[in-house]
Amino acid sequence: MTSSKLLMDQVSKEFGDGDASVKVLDNISLDIKGGEFVAVVGPSGSGKSTFLSIAGALLSPTRGRIWMGDQEVTRLPAKQMNQLRLRHIGFVFQSSNLIPYLTVRDQLLLMAKLANQHGQEPQQRADDLLHRLGLSHRKSRYPESLSGGERQRVAIARAWMNDPELILADEPTASLDSERGRTVVQMLADEVKLRRKAAIMVTHDKRMLDLCDRVVYIEDGKLSERPQPIVL
Repeated sequence: MTSSKLLMDQVSKEFGDGDASVKVLDNISLDIKGGEFVAVVGPSGSGKSTFLSIAGALLSPTRGRIWMGDQEVTRLPAKQMNQLRLRHIGFVFQSSNLIPYLTVRDQLLLMAKLANQHGQEPQQRADDLLHRLGLSHRKSRYPESLSGGERQRVAIARAWMNDPELILADEPTASLDSERGRTVVQMLADEVKLRRKAAIMVTHDKRMLDLCDRVVYIEDGKLSERPQPIVL
């Protein structure tokens, strides 16, 4: 299990109680290794958001077990779960969700501060990330002066700030045109390979799937994996 960044074993999620319960995820299993970038696709209402929330330790499954590395996280106490999310999981959302009154660099340093990391090391890490994502010249700017693509790149840098094992991206290209969207997804893919981490991207944009290592389909709460079509 130690080679897996995320292992979900026969996970189900139901909402409601008794006869009124609705099964949103139905006995799904998924194993993601370091260096893998996995896309999750499916129609609206298929369970993608619930899947991502459970993978990100924001929701607990009704049944099944989840590991991150060699730690089972399924039934961790709330305080430990918060620390797990902060230190081991990075989130990238549909909109960048940047804090309007913080500069680009301070968006990243806030993540370190929340994880009780101070001093020169997090400052150097923030500068290195911004340099790698082509944002050094924007580090003193506020979100309102950035383009949509730049804001999403800041969101990616922020997600990597605490060196998480797992990145979860929820429709990261939804607010971007095709060219900027592809640049953002390529950056995610490159960082996953460079750092030997793992990433899951929920997306409707099939034009991005060739940048992913695997594509997992979810429909009616069930997970399946099919070979990617060859694009000529």
